Amino acid sequence: MENKTAIGKKGEQLAAEFLIKQGFEIVVRNYRYKHAEIDLIIKRDDWLIFVEVKARSSNDFGEPEEFVDARKVNKIFEAAEEYIYSTDWHGHIRFDIVSVKLGKEPVVELFEDAIN
Repeated sequence: MENKTAIGKKGEQLAAEFLIKQGFEIVVRNYRYKHAEIDLIIKRDDWLIFVEVKARSSNDFGEPEEFVDARKVNKIFEAAEEYIYSTDWHGHIRFDIVSVKLGKEPVVELFEDAIN
């Protein structure tokens, strides 16, 4: 059994590879602001997208995307606000979740505009 950190890193790598194949550009990985972290910041056209990656080795306790709670959402918004301000971004923004189910054949799903 892999530890949570290894599962998270593997999930983020699979999510990044998936998003690149979908035509997104990875702008920043693991952006930190104070006690908040955004797993991936990606871009396509005039959209800047903040992505929370949730990876699980099994879904015995629920689907990965179900584990983004209100506290995490607030932290993501706080960090995103700082990133938008510090980069002087004036395009569209969106908050997505990428769910990664690890296994023999990993399953990666993108949930657009999942955090609001």
